[in-house]
Amino acid sequence: MTGTLVNSSAILVGSVVGLSAGNRISPGIKTILMQTLGLAVLVIGIQMALSGFDLIPAVACLLVGGITGELLHIEDGLQWLGQHLKNRLRSGSTTFVQGFVSATLLYLTGAMTIIGCIQDGTVGDASTLYLKSLLDGVASIALASTLGAGVLFSCVSVLIVQGGLTIFASQIVFLQEPEVLASITATGGMIIIGIGINLMDIKKIRVGNLVPAIVYAALYPIVFL
Repeated sequence: MTGTLVNSSAILVGSVVGLSAGNRISPGIKTILMQTLGLAVLVIGIQMALSGFDLIPAVACLLVGGITGELLHIEDGLQWLGQHLKNRLRSGSTTFVQGFVSATLLYLTGAMTIIGCIQDGTVGDASTLYLKSLLDGVASIALASTLGAGVLFSCVSVLIVQGGLTIFASQIVFLQEPEVLASITATGGMIIIGIGINLMDIKKIRVGNLVPAIVYAALYPIVFL
């Protein structure tokens, strides 16, 4: 759990810095920060998606995962949770929900989350999550300065979900199989591309509903390979 605690703390600190500096950062700088972050996320997503695993199964996992997410209304659930937090805190921010959802998905969707939790949970190696903490901390400054306090509360999502995955990984060793990790990386990369598109305000993609694809990606190599 050490890696997750550090990761959540980095997001919290980065968000506080971003919120504190928000009023002193010009709209132009905020825009370029978001666009730069979006470009970086796109590049990371493309690199992951083309990491070597057969893309056809990854696309199939994404399609089935998207249908599952739509049926379960995952994106709507995240939106409701963000709105609930906003109402409880009496926040007047028009971007609170967007910040919470975008940051939660950005920090939790990806191979580094899965691999880092597996390493931390199975052998106690939190080095990957420490690196992820650095990236997330920097990203939270840019996100919080633009999207507001919702980004700060994503650290709770990271603490709960990553912590849960770490505990789960300590009990399930099949996640360490190379084929499983490759499948998760390729599918997660395509989801991250969607997050990058959202960050750059190119097109609204309901990436929250694509999250179940990660589960299918983990199961595919076990069932079919």
